[in-house]
Amino acid sequence: MSKRGRVLVAMSGGVDSSVAAVMLHEQGYEVIGITMKTWDYASSGGSSKETGCCSLDSINDARALAVNYGFPHFILDIRDEFGDYVIDNFVDEYIAGRTPNPCVLCNTHIKWEALIKRANKLDCEFIATGHYANIRLHENGRHVISKGRDENKDQSYVLWGVTQENLARTQFPLGSFTKKEIRQMAADMGQMELANKSESYEICFVPDNDYRAFLRHKMPDLDEKVGPGNFILSDGTVVGQHIGYPYFTIGQRKGLGIALGKPMFVIEILPESNSVMLGEEHELERAQAYVRNINLVKYASISEPMEAVTKIRYKDSGALSTITQQGDIMKVDFEHHVKGIAPGQSAVFYEGNDLIGGGFLMK
Repeated sequence: MSKRGRVLVAMSGGVDSSVAAVMLHEQGYEVIGITMKTWDYASSGGSSKETGCCSLDSINDARALAVNYGFPHFILDIRDEFGDYVIDNFVDEYIAGRTPNPCVLCNTHIKWEALIKRANKLDCEFIATGHYANIRLHENGRHVISKGRDENKDQSYVLWGVTQENLARTQFPLGSFTKKEIRQMAADMGQMELANKSESYEICFVPDNDYRAFLRHKMPDLDEKVGPGNFILSDGTVVGQHIGYPYFTIGQRKGLGIALGKPMFVIEILPESNSVMLGEEHELERAQAYVRNINLVKYASISEPMEAVTKIRYKDSGALSTITQQGDIMKVDFEHHVKGIAPGQSAVFYEGNDLIGGGFLMK
């Protein structure tokens, strides 16, 4: 075994995880590559060509790179676990009138657990991924995630659910680099096709980026079960009909199928009455939020209210707030009103660049 240790690297076939694997290999680690097969394209109801991290081309690209650099590569089939947990949750959340966060669930409950389990079998001390984030051991003894150097690519938001036990064995080789630098590294490696590989911003198991069609595919009787419902205003006034509440999300403006003479947004979803509440943009504003299923990263607990920057969506710049822990619930009081709090999405708390923790937004 290498003096630096053996590391299991999650390789999707994309430029980020590929460069991460090569970086660790060149730093003297004994690298083992692994590509996780998480879903079947045919079972998703997609109509276009298979793309993304689970496609045959991506798996072959990961394997070819490993062969080229002389380290082992395995394919791990976790379709059952992924489907049972992530996809079922995705459907259930929309049926409950919430907006799911599948990447967080996948990282927390599927990918990290699958990597650690396989790392144990292969006697790997560490696991590594191509996420743009950093990790360090804090003076309080906890492993802390902090933002990646590339602000546009920082992925700390989707990592709030990873446990301390798993973080202790995790490496993020790309945290100190920008995406541009990583692409240049791939080019310098002679991997021009990899350097120029495009990125997908879709949910991996909804390749057409049409979650409504995906819901219908998974639940063929959805339209029959739910049926049309009412668009209402905040005072209860009925202003029209919609095709069914699961097909709408908080903050949605386009594709409502109704014109009221001024811009209107979805401000609340009421599954119990199959109603979708509409309002003007200012009606999306909230001063407070509650967050469930919290996982704290930087601190074991928060005994007193503390200032934090809270992000309520991945591309959110964050808002100044005061967070107060109430058991496994976090109360968030925003300094200024924020728009579009969507139950089911993640709220993530930061102290500077450090990830305090996160959880799921409640109604």
